[in-house]
Amino acid sequence: MPSFDSSVNPERLRGLLEEMVNIYSPSGKEEEVIAFVAQHLQSHGVNVRLQEVDEQRCNLIALPGGQDRIELCLVGHVDTVTAYDLEAYGFEMNGDEVRGLGTVDMKSGCAAMVEAFTVLCNAGEPMPPVALALVVDEEEDSAGAHTLVDEYHFPWAIVGEPTELVPCLGHYGYLEVFLRARGKRAHSAVPEVGQNAIEAMLRLLLHITNFATSEGSRLVYNIRELSGLPSGFVVPDLCEAWLDFHLPPDMRMDSLKADLEKIMAPDAVGLASLDLYMRFEDTFAGYEISPERAFVKRLKHVYEKMGREWDSQLFRSHSDGNVLWAAGIDPIVLGPGRLDLAHSQDEGVPFAEVVAAAELYLNVARSVA
Repeated sequence: MPSFDSSVNPERLRGLLEEMVNIYSPSGKEEEVIAFVAQHLQSHGVNVRLQEVDEQRCNLIALPGGQDRIELCLVGHVDTVTAYDLEAYGFEMNGDEVRGLGTVDMKSGCAAMVEAFTVLCNAGEPMPPVALALVVDEEEDSAGAHTLVDEYHFPWAIVGEPTELVPCLGHYGYLEVFLRARGKRAHSAVPEVGQNAIEAMLRLLLHITNFATSEGSRLVYNIRELSGLPSGFVVPDLCEAWLDFHLPPDMRMDSLKADLEKIMAPDAVGLASLDLYMRFEDTFAGYEISPERAFVKRLKHVYEKMGREWDSQLFRSHSDGNVLWAAGIDPIVLGPGRLDLAHSQDEGVPFAEVVAAAELYLNVARSVA
């Protein structure tokens, strides 16, 4: 009789996660980690497909054998932000904690999904209608997620972003804003004859900050980039900024845009003599899934069977979940790690939580059958 895996293998999971973290895969350079995970899955008898995103990069798709439909897809992204230190970004393990670039966002979640899917395919039981999709480019333009939903549709998804394994039935919306101020260049010793674009931008940003942090606004607001030109001993005549806004699902995106347009009016900020410009870039709607949905009740039952506390919350960042939602898919964000450690030098997650994530994904997938 063949031997079948019927439960998560922590040693295999740890080895997988270590290899994934040790492969440097910032957005745009995910080829090596995708190839490694594909080989890992194939070595355990899992059929995979590489879905082309562009000339150099592919998503990894694993479909349930013998199924003509997908009810649930486990979705993770393999790209990371750039490393703080290219000499010291790799995997470390201190006690139970695993550390390294991408451990939180979100190679731990990806590794847990790969392990759960591997177990499903080797358990000697009927395969549930569950797929696995590891995508590229989430940290930049979500090109991988857009390509995924162009070809595949499934009613439900679990996105393995860091939530400390607390299910997020709701998701913040996201608005990216570009600002530009043009002034008048002059010699640095006679600034009064010029118009300083950086100074104008700072005044504008102060108005926006006061609006975003006002009582009751509930906005999550970040000045991501600020740059002025030219450099040298001059009054700069150009300044540009990029802003991120995350807004709760019950806040209207168009109302936020209208408020920002009012703030940008030159007379409103006392900058009528300057050329101010604003452009709304990426816009993703937030959402909230009813706890009365049948799949949500099934997920809650899995938590109860595993002895885990059920306490759903909102995911207050941007993720591929926004892209899936816009395509008519209901995504629940659920993964190991803490969001506040993502993109930081202190990125790390308890390995026991990664194992628990794999077990949770496995049990949720089995419940779909």
